[in-house]
Amino acid sequence: MVPLSSPPSPSLTDAERLDRLRLIRSENVGPVTFHRLLRQYGTAAAALEAVPELARRGGRQKALRVCSRAAAERELAALARAGVQVIAHGEAAYPRVLAPVDDSPPFLFARGHLSLLARPTVSIVGARNASLNGRKMAHRLARELARADLLVVSGMARGIDTAAHEGALEHGTAAVLAGGVDVIYPQENESLYEDLVAQGLVLSEMPLGETPQARHFPRRNRIISGLALGVVVVEGATRSGSLITARLAGEQGREVFAVPGSPLDSRAAGPNRLLRDGAVLTETADDVLRVLDDRLRAPLAEPESHPFRAGTAEPPSESDLAQARDTVLRALGPTPVTVDEIIRECQLSVAVVATVLLELDLAGRLERFSGGRVALLASP
Repeated sequence: MVPLSSPPSPSLTDAERLDRLRLIRSENVGPVTFHRLLRQYGTAAAALEAVPELARRGGRQKALRVCSRAAAERELAALARAGVQVIAHGEAAYPRVLAPVDDSPPFLFARGHLSLLARPTVSIVGARNASLNGRKMAHRLARELARADLLVVSGMARGIDTAAHEGALEHGTAAVLAGGVDVIYPQENESLYEDLVAQGLVLSEMPLGETPQARHFPRRNRIISGLALGVVVVEGATRSGSLITARLAGEQGREVFAVPGSPLDSRAAGPNRLLRDGAVLTETADDVLRVLDDRLRAPLAEPESHPFRAGTAEPPSESDLAQARDTVLRALGPTPVTVDEIIRECQLSVAVVATVLLELDLAGRLERFSGGRVALLASP
């Protein structure tokens, strides 16, 4: 069952929103570190005050760059001028199914109809060089799932993504972009982008004007999977972005669906592998709806604690941390390991290990991977 957070607050104060934007725009602060800092310090202002010292303890030699208040104010002003809606993690408009994901975006920037995010969601992804039959299949699935009142999410890429958006457009679809919410990519989808803004929704976590880079697409994919109750793969190579999205979906506790294809077509290799690994064989929208039926009937809330509840956790003592740093460093290496493995190996508390990893992360010495895995980088 996909974990869902308890009812969020209607909105943040202007000061907290500004400070949270400063925090995520500060050097070496990614989504996982952002959420850890807020859990530990309670407010973004307190976290901003703490990060330079945390980075120093992690071994950083030069001062950590903290985003200035003026820079964050300029970004918010630019978003307002562009008519972009800003959704902060923890606010009522933030997608409930995405919020509990460990690396969920601290902010989403949106153009279009934000109310669509209240619907249960299914994602459809697949090959850019899709076959005619693959595009027809994606279009039909998307149309029928949207008619069943599901929001169909994809990435606005050519091929399967485009077909899915076009099939669902009349009834509800959202595109998650790898660049800024104002950057149309690929350019050939300019007309589709305008249709999505007018009738659907366009989302991104990236700053305005950010041009998509190769490293942005896996980050985009974890939002596509994180927004959904299930991900449908229609064509894709075994090392494609579609298979990355499917793997992320599995790690996030989502259902994975795959449309079978001919073994003579390399574009069917990805879905066929997913089927061998236990994905749901999908030929019609009913195959998806049957599997998701229990989740669609369940209320979109579960009795979990709110991710930004009032109060702060008691931090580990400096003496405990001093003793633990060398132990944690010895357990780390260039090969990713899970945080749970580090805790078991080092025989340390969760809070101590999490704090040491936070220090290393802010110092630029830690790389985080999906599935809660981490690896040590060379000292900066």
